[in-house]
Amino acid sequence: MPAALASASLTFALPIVVDIEASGFGRDSYPIEVGYVLPEGDTYCSLIQPDAAWTHWDDEAQRLHGITRAATVAFGRPPREVARQLNRVLAGQTAYTDGWANDYSWMGALFDAANLTPAFKLDNLRALLTDAEAEAERWHTVKDQVCAELGLTRHRASTDARLLQLTLRRLRSAAAV
Repeated sequence: MPAALASASLTFALPIVVDIEASGFGRDSYPIEVGYVLPEGDTYCSLIQPDAAWTHWDDEAQRLHGITRAATVAFGRPPREVARQLNRVLAGQTAYTDGWANDYSWMGALFDAANLTPAFKLDNLRALLTDAEAEAERWHTVKDQVCAELGLTRHRASTDARLLQLTLRRLRSAAAV
């Protein structure tokens, strides 16, 4: 990790951040990959095997995340296995996402397919912004800076979750100065 990121003083606890990649953006889309980063930096990422009822596929979404449906079938884990992992690690905690409306829906689809109930809360990352308007205005600029410093090129769930967490940390570090 670059020194500029590593040396930033933390005046707050880092949140758990979750990101979900999906088959598309419409009503029939479903989760194909979920990833999270914990406060101490541990990550998890898994492709998700499509449930039999999940048939929608959007080529535009595939161009964005680079995951093929064939890869989810061949290398994905069953929805129940992924949902159990999320519940085991995140139980009783709040996980944050930057695409709350979509991610909430996709998380619901995952847990419905698994026939389980989430043991954690999913909330909007924006709720963590202390000066929501000012920090929201700077969010994309700071995110792009962190992405460039880390040399991130892969648009995948755990990578995106880490990027979001580090962006929040950078915003907070700048506000603390």
